[in-house]
Amino acid sequence: MNNKSNYKYLLSDLSTLKGVGPKTVNLLKKKKINNIFDLLWKLPRTFTDRSLSSKIRDLHIGENQTITIIPQKYYFPRIRNLPNKVLCTDDTGELDCIFFNSYEGYVKKILPLGKEITISGKINRFRNRYQLTNPKYISENSSLIRKKHNTYSLTDGISEKVYNKIIDQIINKLPILEEWHSEDILNKFNNYSWNKSIIELHKPENIGKNKKKFYQRLAFDEIFSTFLVNSEIRKKVKKNKKESKVFDLNKQNKIIETLEFSLTNDQLKAIREINNDLCSSTKMFRLLQGDVGSGKTIVALISAFNSINSGFQVALMAPTEILARQHFNLAKKIFPKNLEIELISSKTDTKEKKVILNKLENHKIDIIFGTHAIFQKKVLFKRLGLIIIDEQHKFGVNQRKRLSDKGGNNCDVLLMTATPIPRTLTMTIYGDMDLSIIREKPKTRKPIQTYSKIETKIEDILKFINKEIKLGNQIFWVCPLIEESKKLDHASALKKFEFLKKKFPNQVSLLHGKTNPEEKESILNNFLEKKFDILVSTTIIEVGIDFPNATVIIIENSNKFGLSQLHQLRGRVGRGNKNSTCILMFKSNLSENARKRINILKKTNDGFLISEEDMKLRGYGDILGFKQSGIKNFKLADPIQNNDLFLLAEKEMKRIEKSNEDISKFKPLIKLYDRADIINDIV
Repeated sequence: MNNKSNYKYLLSDLSTLKGVGPKTVNLLKKKKINNIFDLLWKLPRTFTDRSLSSKIRDLHIGENQTITIIPQKYYFPRIRNLPNKVLCTDDTGELDCIFFNSYEGYVKKILPLGKEITISGKINRFRNRYQLTNPKYISENSSLIRKKHNTYSLTDGISEKVYNKIIDQIINKLPILEEWHSEDILNKFNNYSWNKSIIELHKPENIGKNKKKFYQRLAFDEIFSTFLVNSEIRKKVKKNKKESKVFDLNKQNKIIETLEFSLTNDQLKAIREINNDLCSSTKMFRLLQGDVGSGKTIVALISAFNSINSGFQVALMAPTEILARQHFNLAKKIFPKNLEIELISSKTDTKEKKVILNKLENHKIDIIFGTHAIFQKKVLFKRLGLIIIDEQHKFGVNQRKRLSDKGGNNCDVLLMTATPIPRTLTMTIYGDMDLSIIREKPKTRKPIQTYSKIETKIEDILKFINKEIKLGNQIFWVCPLIEESKKLDHASALKKFEFLKKKFPNQVSLLHGKTNPEEKESILNNFLEKKFDILVSTTIIEVGIDFPNATVIIIENSNKFGLSQLHQLRGRVGRGNKNSTCILMFKSNLSENARKRINILKKTNDGFLISEEDMKLRGYGDILGFKQSGIKNFKLADPIQNNDLFLLAEKEMKRIEKSNEDISKFKPLIKLYDRADIINDIV
């Protein structure tokens, strides 16, 4: 087999395996095992040592043991439902092999009288005789049984014996792939080949040995394949030659001078980076990442203004109508009056929408704000030059690539997220994009004071919020669940709403996941317009809306949330120029981890530091939003444990890009680990 055939074998259907029929294929597919390669990553959890053979007289009750016996006599009862029995002996005693639901012919075939047979299974004793019920392993060839057998997390309907047979079959036929790594990289992993590493990975004695060089080599392959795909996407985007945008920086600076606040150094740096992209002849595909309240929106709007002044149109998409309207209002406030600015929302009537769409198509609108509806097929632009997407962490790599293609060659793409994530994750998730980071907070933004309170002290909290309301301030009160749950001892938003309504009549409203979108928009608008003082909500208030008058957020059962999520929720207050407070309520008997999370939040408002600590405490898969983000689901690699491998992959990728090295030798790696449709034309 050549190298191409080798990796194609690994990606072939499970039905090509001997002894794997449609039923087994379906059972494996339920576990998301769709081909031979997928099976290699379902690793053994433990193993059963069947290598030592015992004599009957030395057997131990309740243990898995291996014995070589000679069947002497069959007992096949005529009464239905009684088990079949075979009397077996060795030179030290007798043992009964018991079979439930087995035909006579099958029993005679596997245990022929007078022949030496090796069997293995759990030993029992019944009426003072040794018994082995439904032996797991039976063979005339003792070497097939007398070894260590891996134990896997099995799908119902597949026995350990069958699973081991399938894995052994694949390992025995494992193709030798032509090496794709350089000698320098291989030396770091003791020159373990891919083939040899896989074999070592499945050896019982190597279970859990994730510090071994063979394990690290395979983890590096996973990481590096992601870097390769991201690099190729960047190249494909950069290949799109576009018309350079030309704008007057004096006009930009006039906008900046009229702002009621000074931009931070990070904001100015981000504007310069984006401007360089806009003015280049290659397409911008950039992520603007900033902590909550760091001022990403103003950076994006200045970029939009520069694109408009280059003769192009701009589209800005937000996840909710209220956030789109907030951006729209800010643009109206800071942009010159001669710019045509429009908003499309569900409240826009059909007649008005038709007029807006017509004006867009004829370049009579400079910038349009809205939700995902502004990217529908029927929405046409005359000269779209910049797409801005707010809160984009719900977009995966494929969606981002399609978005980049939508605007045509002259359209730059700027994505924004207020979800700070650790560097190893940024390299993996957003490696297909250029990155601008805003860490610095505006000087006018005061740090949010964070306190923790046991729930029994609720009267103290009520006194505090009563005082805040009298000062003209508003309060968020966040609960994990909508309704009471018998299984989970969490606070209920409904119950808390009823409780607070009695304490603060006509001052409380309720928002949760079951609230319909129109009603949700209305409630948030009413809160923004100060028509009530307390908003009881589930976690749906996380994403970036400015409520300048909200100065207090109370989070119930705070010990049940992750650090990053608590930080995002806390960022709903402190958006104005007043002092703000976050109160983390908790029940008694906090776990050590929950105590650590609360203490970290009390010490810092730095979202990037918080995300690093969150990943250490909970693992990368649980960090806010990334289970739904299209994040690569690594099989071996871990951004916490394998930080060094991520840095090595980054260094190697930069070397390859700098030397313009031919990446065709990495085709098997990309095909096996990513199978990305995006870059099919290179593989």
